[in-house]
Amino acid sequence: MPETFAGDKKKGQSLLGPLERKFIDWGIPKIPKPIMSHHLTYVTILWSAGTILFGWLADDNLIWLHAMSVMVFGQWLTDSFDGSLGRHRKQGLVKWGFFMDHLLDLMFAGSIVIGYSFLVEAKWLEFLFLLLLLVTCATMATSFLSFAATNQFQIAYYGIGPTEIRIGYIALNTFVYFAGTAIFSWGVPLILALNVAAFLMMVVQTSRNLWAIDYEANVDGAPRPS
Repeated sequence: MPETFAGDKKKGQSLLGPLERKFIDWGIPKIPKPIMSHHLTYVTILWSAGTILFGWLADDNLIWLHAMSVMVFGQWLTDSFDGSLGRHRKQGLVKWGFFMDHLLDLMFAGSIVIGYSFLVEAKWLEFLFLLLLLVTCATMATSFLSFAATNQFQIAYYGIGPTEIRIGYIALNTFVYFAGTAIFSWGVPLILALNVAAFLMMVVQTSRNLWAIDYEANVDGAPRPS
């Protein structure tokens, strides 16, 4: 019997997950009936465009970073509610929702890196932003590939999930507004290093998990994971 698609069931618990779940359950019944889950999913396109626009405007005036923070908050709001609203309204867009929601999440994550890249002039920092964009995409791709292999979709690792990351972006915007963009000279290498470390930890954990699954299934005499 084919395994039931589990893309709508997330594995892993973030630090703020329980509080976020209570807020979503409270808010779902209050969403106007004309608004459906796919409407909320598509709004991420606007959040992404706004993030790039306000990052570009912030090159001349850092006050626009607050507008970027509004985009981050808005994306959290719609992204948090779309799947739950679909289940509440029994729309049945499970596989479409998984595909489009996470495709647009990837677009939004990339738009944030692009938005910040406008704030630097040094070529070496622009290059680091390109590497950060690559690592960001690779990290999300690892999560998707792991799901394809296990049918378990994990988005939170070590208590850190999308919500905590978005709070980090808003905190960073506020800090840069008051401290200035000079912090990027050391901040970008630090953020890139942290993202690379998180990516490698995620890859190692996923690799060991899949290897163990293959070993247990005795696929082609797979050796025991070391």
